[in-house]
Amino acid sequence: MYQYDTVDKTIVTQRVAQFRGQVQRHLAGELSPADFQPLRLRNGLYMQIHAHMLRVSIPYGLLNSQQMRALAYVARKYDRGYGHFTTRQNIQFNWPELAEVPDILEDLSRVEMHAMQTSGNCIRNISSDQFAGVATDEIIDPRPYCEIIRQWSTLHPEFYWLPRKFKIAVTGASNDRAAVQFHDIGLQVVYRDDDAPRGEIGFRVYVGGGLGRTPVIGKVIKEFLPREDILSYCDSILRVYNLHGRRDNKNKARIKILVKALGIDAFREQVEADWAHTKDGELKLHDADFETLEGFFPPPAYEALITGDTRVDKWRALDSRFADWYRNNTTDHCQPGYRIVNVSLKEHGVAPGDATDKQMDALADIAEHYSFAEIRVTHEQNLVLADVAEKDLLEVWKALDAQRLATPNIGSVNDMICCPGLDFCSLANASSISVAKQINEKFSDFNELYDIGEVKLKMSGCMNACGHHHVGHIGILGVDKKGEEWYQLTVGGDASNQAALGTHLGPAIAKDRVGDAVADILQVYREQRDDSERLVDTFRRIGIDPFKDRVYADRTTASTPIQAEAG
Repeated sequence: MYQYDTVDKTIVTQRVAQFRGQVQRHLAGELSPADFQPLRLRNGLYMQIHAHMLRVSIPYGLLNSQQMRALAYVARKYDRGYGHFTTRQNIQFNWPELAEVPDILEDLSRVEMHAMQTSGNCIRNISSDQFAGVATDEIIDPRPYCEIIRQWSTLHPEFYWLPRKFKIAVTGASNDRAAVQFHDIGLQVVYRDDDAPRGEIGFRVYVGGGLGRTPVIGKVIKEFLPREDILSYCDSILRVYNLHGRRDNKNKARIKILVKALGIDAFREQVEADWAHTKDGELKLHDADFETLEGFFPPPAYEALITGDTRVDKWRALDSRFADWYRNNTTDHCQPGYRIVNVSLKEHGVAPGDATDKQMDALADIAEHYSFAEIRVTHEQNLVLADVAEKDLLEVWKALDAQRLATPNIGSVNDMICCPGLDFCSLANASSISVAKQINEKFSDFNELYDIGEVKLKMSGCMNACGHHHVGHIGILGVDKKGEEWYQLTVGGDASNQAALGTHLGPAIAKDRVGDAVADILQVYREQRDDSERLVDTFRRIGIDPFKDRVYADRTTASTPIQAEAG
């Protein structure tokens, strides 16, 4: 677990007191809304349609049970009894009263939590693989590197007023679960010699990736960066961006626009020139630095177990619901006799990513009893208990099921990513939660879901792409057409190693037709797939036309309104 030292604690405590004074001055009319805006944003406070929204940082998605209980307490005391877990591995509270926000931040500071840099034009929460440290395909645990970057980037004086927000992700596994190619900087752990079984550890560095209004797959700026140079090289990338990034147009201010304008080769030349002056300076890391940070994440006190507890097979045979959950919601663990448990926040009828205060409290209890008091937040708006012994799986399932947290749908169509949309967000053009409900109702038969297999469905209510719709196997984007909600669909996106942006299906579709359109896409897939193919694999083989032909086959009928032009 990450650890706050006296410097961290002092910063967080002073920041709460500072923000309390700013809120009081604003409420007293001494700070105008315009003057208060940048102050509240840098404390994670947005203004949404109905109320303020507070975004709380969860560094690389890692929580202990005490922190989860603190989040439950905030939801219960200051909000409406729930919180919303996001694709950035953070949590948002949608209904805090402005005058009480400093109290919330003070309560969270007692458990080493804060909301700093969860908004504003600065380096945001560092994100990573939710299976870090326990994945079977892991090369090296990325969390110490995330922590090094977190410490370096927090309140960094040079990078606190960037041209635009800046996001960094780190993955340490051969399979990318952190979407590193879609970040401003993506760091992928590699060995220097890919042909050798083991070698010097370093990073492949991607730059200029991102979604939003202009989706871009990141470019490789450096094939191998020694691990001791990660801070100095990131520093040089940010210095070049801070100097040359556009500040005259918010929509063109991200680093991806600068990289595209200069070209990756010219951008690399500027970064390397800057780095030549700094790489051997104070940001150079040493073995002692890594040893210290690795000490923050010691392996738990695992029991000496063997893989394949025979009781699990008996439980699966006796209870089909447990069998479905085991197959879909648990994953192989690097330690014999343990499983990774995915906790679904996608129960039918619930906004994806939402968890109640009671559920959060219960999860804290379950984690303490069965998973070394630790909980992870995923990019796909679920939670993870990373270290559950196979012998405890039945009890864990029962405890999760009692809290409606055992829906056996991880990786399926209705395990969708969904932003808050027009129900809450002042930037949204269309609702997302109601469309998610429509799709869930369309695919309520779990046997059908299992037959369809893995489908990454991702939905956003506007071009800001908080729901990552560009990289969904099926992507859904809400658009406003003369005051009405319409939806554009894409097929074939992918946020994994085979990064791809989805291909537009065609004209925008009326809200009440979205579920039918998704069903049409999946029916084409089921008819066309080879035995082992996922939807995205079938799309790569047959292209967009068969999907387009099916969805728009009845475009002239009154019951299936489809916009004449794409939005």
